[in-house]
Amino acid sequence: MIPSIKDPGHNTRGLLAYLYGPGRHDEHTDPHIVASFSPLGLRDPGRDPDATLTQLARFLDEPVNLRNSGFGRKITDHVWHCPVRAAKTDRYLSDAEWGEAARRIVHAAGIAPDGDPHGCRWIAVRHADDHIHILATTVREDGRRPKLHNSGIRAQAEARAIEKELGLHQVPTGDRTGERRPTQAEMHKAYRLGWQQTSRAWLQERIRDAIPHASNVEELLAYLQADGVEVKPRRLPSGDLQGYSVGRPGDVNKAGEQIYIPGGKIAPDLSLPKLQARLATTAPEEHPTARRNRPSTSWQRTTDTLDTLHTHLGDDTASGGDGDGALAQAQITALGDIINATAQQAPAELRAELRAATRAFARAQRSQVRADHQAAAALRQAARDVLKAGDGPDGSALTVMIAALVWAAILTSRWHQARGHSQQAQAAQQTVQHLQAAYDQAAADHLAALTHRQPTKEITNTLAGDVRSALPDHAARILADPNWPALATVLADAQALGHQPRQLLQEATARRELITARLPAKVLLGRIQHTGRNPAPNPAAEAARLRAAAAKSPGLAAAPTGPTSPATPPTAPAGTPQRRTR
Repeated sequence: MIPSIKDPGHNTRGLLAYLYGPGRHDEHTDPHIVASFSPLGLRDPGRDPDATLTQLARFLDEPVNLRNSGFGRKITDHVWHCPVRAAKTDRYLSDAEWGEAARRIVHAAGIAPDGDPHGCRWIAVRHADDHIHILATTVREDGRRPKLHNSGIRAQAEARAIEKELGLHQVPTGDRTGERRPTQAEMHKAYRLGWQQTSRAWLQERIRDAIPHASNVEELLAYLQADGVEVKPRRLPSGDLQGYSVGRPGDVNKAGEQIYIPGGKIAPDLSLPKLQARLATTAPEEHPTARRNRPSTSWQRTTDTLDTLHTHLGDDTASGGDGDGALAQAQITALGDIINATAQQAPAELRAELRAATRAFARAQRSQVRADHQAAAALRQAARDVLKAGDGPDGSALTVMIAALVWAAILTSRWHQARGHSQQAQAAQQTVQHLQAAYDQAAADHLAALTHRQPTKEITNTLAGDVRSALPDHAARILADPNWPALATVLADAQALGHQPRQLLQEATARRELITARLPAKVLLGRIQHTGRNPAPNPAAEAARLRAAAAKSPGLAAAPTGPTSPATPPTAPAGTPQRRTR
């Protein structure tokens, strides 16, 4: 049950005409009053053929007109409108149940407190099975205005209590970090212009798409302008940014002027101060020579970076928190940038699900926990690494990275759940579903190819023994998974590169628990394919390489690989004077 308080209005009669009318698409049926401020009831235009909307409006407006007839400032924003809607899965509520819900909500909001004879006048109108509209005039019988500060929060809290008592769907509790719901005017304007999204939603997507491309706010605004967004910066006399607003091309007012919306009114985390804090910590560009020992593709490098989330989010959830949670919150915010960057760079057939994941995760990125963005510089750089990659989308590496994103989103959901962030946890779960769908689509051909290369029966049986030895609690489920032949192929490939299958299985399980995994072999496959893609280190071969290098360059001091031999004099301690050779 969601009460949604609208902006104050001024036309009581006009709102009544909508509530009692047929609706914009003839969706209103049998409009009638289910509750009101009057214990004796009111003449209902939906039931009494002699009652009119004008009479009802005048009756509700009497305290307002009485106050406006005196001296002082006239009140024009006196119409309080609050639709209250049940969930689609909720049972049918009777008029009596809706009426009681309306009384409790106007009490909680401060419109008409229980036992107060001087409360505001109000009615609750029902014209559909699943919702009512509460209309009130915000001048009390004693001429004072009601105290409506935080009325929305109080109404929501009362709705949660009503849900529990009536056995209705439990709406997750918010923390005032959610974005604004689109208004009726915004939705009707988008419908009239043939737009799939309201201007606010369209602008939010454009800004979030631009964030991974930018290292500061000035770059962000320049990118938005290049993307066709109307940008209106506000600057101080010094030239520094004071704020910014953005507009959608074609979104104009009655005078034909462009409509601009401040970033903070699009979403709480898109205000100028929030963006400055988020972008100021971007890691510096890496020198090309520093990439020599890094994985070969941006997808593999990003998967390596995502492994740090297991350390911060996984351990933090298990231990009950990292103090104020600033580190984990920063990692979650940067994770959203990686999901967005992946959606922009992935093949076309995967973008719909990845786009949906990006939109869902935007809610999981925001909470009351203040993020330490400096701690997430590596993850933000990973997002930029994906966008600036010149290697293109590598099918198998991209599949493995999406699998890592699935696990990161699961950890995010658990982290929020552990802190009572129910809306963010739910958003992260929705993200998991979209990412899983993208992974299934991306991995289909890859898994088929791996299954086709399944090793011989003897090797497969040996690997099955490794599974039973390394993971005895999960072995039965892994070997029964239809993806086991593909996992056997990956283990055999890794073994050919010098890796130990048992060790790889144990390491993969330490990174991603299997109890909640629907297909454990499929989960292990992606992780092991990433960690076992390179040849295993060979200490003996490395020592031989160093000895060969030292032999070719006698003057070059090689790092010792064991006890110092008599043929190689020990290095003098730091600070010891050295004899000069003539």
